[in-house]
Amino acid sequence: MHDVVLVQGLDPEAELDRLAGHYRDAGGAGVKFLNRLGGSAESLLEQLPAPVRAGLTAATEQALWVAIRAADGSRRAVPDQAPWVNTVFTTAMGAAGGMGGLSTALIELPATTTMLLRAIQGAAAREGFDPSTESVKFDCIRVLSAAGPLSHDDGADLGFFSVRLTLNGPAMQKLIAAVAPRLSMVLGQKLAAQTLPVLGAIAGGGTNYVYTRYYQQIARVHFGLRRLEIDAEIPHEELVRRLSRRMLR
Repeated sequence: MHDVVLVQGLDPEAELDRLAGHYRDAGGAGVKFLNRLGGSAESLLEQLPAPVRAGLTAATEQALWVAIRAADGSRRAVPDQAPWVNTVFTTAMGAAGGMGGLSTALIELPATTTMLLRAIQGAAAREGFDPSTESVKFDCIRVLSAAGPLSHDDGADLGFFSVRLTLNGPAMQKLIAAVAPRLSMVLGQKLAAQTLPVLGAIAGGGTNYVYTRYYQQIARVHFGLRRLEIDAEIPHEELVRRLSRRMLR
């Protein structure tokens, strides 16, 4: 089975305009919301206890393995949901995780990571890809290595679109080891927001809302570019350059 459904007669310029819209929708609101709650991304991370900060990468790597197994299993039982359903569900999970502070937020982390991965898989399917194929599984994990909704560097995400990983040997293990350090910084910001005094449940729900919307939009751009590369036979680097020009308008 092919991992993508080809679309004939695709207009590259119209598609790039559509993907630029998804990219713009991914950012902005999350930064403003969380900055009001807890300051910058860096100051949020500083609010975490030192042992938690030190263990973030290992915890994130473990959460990713849990997410892969759970997402694969759940796709056989539960179909992909509409983006708004994913967002509502993860928002409720984040609120529950934030009610008990850091301890419940840490317990909620693997569940949220699984839901984010399922939402990314759903976005891949909406762009015509089959999330059960190995190459699409890898790309879904790669989407989680994007800069994150608290990034102030708009070029960080576009840089992510330009990167192509070469996978040899135990591919998934290598990929997770590469993705976990960066994703741990993103999830650390989420954890810190959920531990804010009094506002834990509100911040937990809010961060999950922002993160789910962000990763679904970034996934649409990622897989939309990949599909356009296949269907229109335009080199990936050229598509990224055209998308970058649109983002500067």
